[in-house]
Amino acid sequence: MALRAVHHVAILVRDYPASRHFYVDLLGFTVLRENFRPEKNDWKLDLILDGVELEIFSAPDAPPRPDRPEALGLRHLAFRVEDVEREAAALNAKGIATEPVRLDPYSQKRFTFFRDPDGLPLELHE
Repeated sequence: MALRAVHHVAILVRDYPASRHFYVDLLGFTVLRENFRPEKNDWKLDLILDGVELEIFSAPDAPPRPDRPEALGLRHLAFRVEDVEREAAALNAKGIATEPVRLDPYSQKRFTFFRDPDGLPLELHE
């Protein structure tokens, strides 16, 4: 086997316009493709950020994401940044709440969490 890189991550969202605005307008992802799928009566949005694709599927009737206790599966998405404090302040200025910045005891790098419109945990990590 010769895995080379992560190609994409796929997420389900309840409110398509709110999630599109969050990921494109607030976080800065670039739209690759945006398609309405009449057979499923939903939207599929393909985004890219530094070579990694994020697929967004609208699922207005999906059950809410388990939070506490955490469920198996994807725990969070983490984004690499140069300065967590600066990027957290930029998110806060856009109305996106972040947790206090913490220090990873193993890597000695700073990180913080915030959430997308559906509550998916997202991380900034130096």
